[in-house]
Amino acid sequence: MTGEPRDRTVAGRLLPWTGDDGRPCYLVGDGTGHVSRLADEIEDVQIDMADRLLGHAAELLAERRVTGEELHYLAQRLSESLRDVMRVAESRGKRLTPSPRP
Repeated sequence: MTGEPRDRTVAGRLLPWTGDDGRPCYLVGDGTGHVSRLADEIEDVQIDMADRLLGHAAELLAERRVTGEELHYLAQRLSESLRDVMRVAESRGKRLTPSPRP
């Protein structure tokens, strides 16, 4: 996320959005409720948007006449998208069940 220390005492699913203050939001529960399904849908949208943005970036960077303003805008959107996808990866990684050891 931002590289700032986080409260490691919070247990629950990291949600794909933050609170008004920019702090992470967590869901405590069994993962079968409405908010959990909504979070799944938002994560899917964020991943799809990142994929589309990468395609757009490839097209834009292939052009010879791209302005600095266009590149700056692209970098901002890529940064936002990467932040979202990193949050999804962190959330999903924490929910993976460890493999049983032999």
